[in-house]
Amino acid sequence: MNNAPHYTPRSGNVRAALGLTLVGAALALGACATGAPPPTSQMAVSNAALAHAVGAGSVELAPVEMAMARDKMSRANLALAAEKNEEALALAQQAQLDAQLAEAKAEAAKARKSAVALQEANRALREEMARQPR
Repeated sequence: MNNAPHYTPRSGNVRAALGLTLVGAALALGACATGAPPPTSQMAVSNAALAHAVGAGSVELAPVEMAMARDKMSRANLALAAEKNEEALALAQQAQLDAQLAEAKAEAAKARKSAVALQEANRALREEMARQPR
């Protein structure tokens, strides 16, 4: 006697239906999984970083970096509205970093300007002292 399983066309249909059911269930579970939660705290931190950079004069002193930060924050808001939370999180983080870079560049530019002013004041004071009779 042959002990090999005997397949009928009907058993093939049952297997196909079972396979499709399992695939469908897996897809349904994947669709139900929300993925990352909305990055509301990161969005707030990024917005605060942008505001801080603006207050530091970054719009005038680091316009390229500020434009990049604002663009990424705008795209993060659009992604959040479209419930693309992972994309929104990544863009918000990038916007925060761009804003921090803009602020650092603005502060560096102000420090350079102050250093030049101090050097000029020192030079003028030395010249004045040299003119004084001893």
